[in-house]
Amino acid sequence: MSNTNGTEELEGEATSGTGAGDLRSQRIERAEQLRNAGLEPYPPRIERTHTNAEVEALLEGVASDSETELESVAIAGRVVAQRGMGRASFLDVIDGTGRLQVLLRRNVIGEDAYTRLKLLDLGDFVAVQGTPMRTRTGEATVGATTWQIVTKALRAPPEKFHGLTDLEIRQRQRYLDLLSNEDVRTTFRMRSHIVSAIRRRLDELDYLEVETPVLQEEAGGAAARPFQTHSEALDEERSLRISLELHLKRLLVGGYERVYEIGRIFRNEGFSQRHNPEFTMLELYEAYGDYGTMATLLEDLVSGVAKEVLGTMKVSFGDNEIDFSPPWQRITYHEALRKYGDFDLDQFGETEALRDALRQRGLDTPAEAGRGKLIDIATSSLVEPHLVQPTFLLDYPIELSPLAKRKAGFPDLVERFEAFVGGFEFANAYSELNDPVDQRERFEKQQALRQAGDEEVELADEDFLISLEHGMPPAGGLGFGIDRLVMLLLGHTSIREVILFPQHRKLHKQDEE
Repeated sequence: MSNTNGTEELEGEATSGTGAGDLRSQRIERAEQLRNAGLEPYPPRIERTHTNAEVEALLEGVASDSETELESVAIAGRVVAQRGMGRASFLDVIDGTGRLQVLLRRNVIGEDAYTRLKLLDLGDFVAVQGTPMRTRTGEATVGATTWQIVTKALRAPPEKFHGLTDLEIRQRQRYLDLLSNEDVRTTFRMRSHIVSAIRRRLDELDYLEVETPVLQEEAGGAAARPFQTHSEALDEERSLRISLELHLKRLLVGGYERVYEIGRIFRNEGFSQRHNPEFTMLELYEAYGDYGTMATLLEDLVSGVAKEVLGTMKVSFGDNEIDFSPPWQRITYHEALRKYGDFDLDQFGETEALRDALRQRGLDTPAEAGRGKLIDIATSSLVEPHLVQPTFLLDYPIELSPLAKRKAGFPDLVERFEAFVGGFEFANAYSELNDPVDQRERFEKQQALRQAGDEEVELADEDFLISLEHGMPPAGGLGFGIDRLVMLLLGHTSIREVILFPQHRKLHKQDEE
C-alpha cells in the first residue's frame, strides 16, 4: 500500500496481494527503522492536553480559514485515514471521543518529520502537537507542528472502516468490532449508562449494594446445571454460582433490609439468541415486601431507566414498538394458558396425563421431565410468544417455584411472577419463602426429581436452611438479566450483541488457518 500518495481509509492490507505475514514483517521493519532513527515506537508516556471532542469544542464559532489564533494543543489517537498531497498530508485520527483531522505541512514540521510519514501505517497510534483551525471546507483540524508514532500496529485493521460484518469474527475479536463499528461502541457505552442508572435508582431507594461468593459449596438458587471446579488449597470441589439468591437472603437474616447485587452468573447450558453460559444478573431483596412490591419496583425501575438513558419509554424491538410505561399488563399463569394456548392446566392433575396432552400438541416432552418441567414446556410454547408488550405472568404452580411462598387460599400456587417482553422472560420475582420447614421439604422433593434423572432442579443448601431457622423476615425478591434488559432497550435480538466477549467454541489450529 502507499503511505504518502492518494487517499486511504482504514482497511486491511491483505487485499493488496501481499500476504498478511509479509505485511506484518514490513510493519516490524518500520518499527526498527524508527528505533534506528532514535525514535521509540512504543514510548512509555506522551503528553495529551485535549481530546478530539475538546478540540472540536474549541473551534465552535470559528469560521473557515479564520485568522483567530488558538493555543496549541496536544492530541493522540489511532490513524484511520491518510491522504497525501505532495507537500502536505492529512491524517484522520480517532480517540475515545471521535474523529479529528490533522494537517501536516512539510515546511512546518520539517523535512525529516515529513519523510517519516512513510513509516506510518493505518492503525498506528500517533501523538500530534499543533494549532486548532478550520480548513476552507470547514472541517475541524489540528495544524501539526510536531508528530510521532506512539504505537506501531503490527497487524492491519479490518478491511473496511465501516464493514467488519462477519458475525463470528466480530464477537471473537471484539476489539476489531469496536474499532470498525461506531454503532457497536455506542451499544456498549449505552449498556454502561443503563447499569449506572440502575445503580443510582436503587441507591436512592436505600438499597445496599453487596458482593457474594462466586465459588460456592452448593450452587443453589436456580434450576440450572453448574460449572464445577476444584480448590487445590482446600482439596474440595466447588461450583461457580448459578444465582445470587441464597447468599443475599442470608443478609436479610443478618439484619439488612434492602440489598442488591449486580454480578456474573455461570450456567453450564447451551447457547441461543437469549442464552450465554456466562451472563450478568441483578438480584435484590426487600424485607417486608412481597411480589406485588417487586412488580411496582420493576415497572418504575425499567421505565425510569429507559426515560433517563434513551429519553423515551417506547423502544423498537424487532417488528414491534415496546411501551415500558407503567402500568404493565397482568395475567395469571392459568389464565394465560387458557387465553393463548386454549389449554386448561387444571384438567391434567396427573403428570402422565399432562405429558400425553403436550405430546398431542406436538411438543417435545423428555422422559425424565417432571411435572414442573412439563408445565414450563407448555408455557414456553403456548404463552410466551404472545407476550410482546411488558406483561407480568402471576401466580405460578408450586412445582416451578421451590423458593417462593404459597398463595393464601391456593395451596398449589405460589406468589411469583415472571415479566415478559418481546416474547421472552427477562425478570423473575417472589414473595420469598421464609418457613424453614416448608423450604426443607421442597428441597427434598427437588432432590427426588434429581435422583429420577432431572439434572436441572434446585440443589439443597444446608447452610442456607440453617440460616432460615434463625429467622428471615417476610420479603420480596426480584432478579433480572442485565443482558436481556439491554437487548430490549437497545433493540438487539441476540444476547451476544450486548456482551462484550461472549463464549465461543475454542478454535482449533485448522479453523484458524
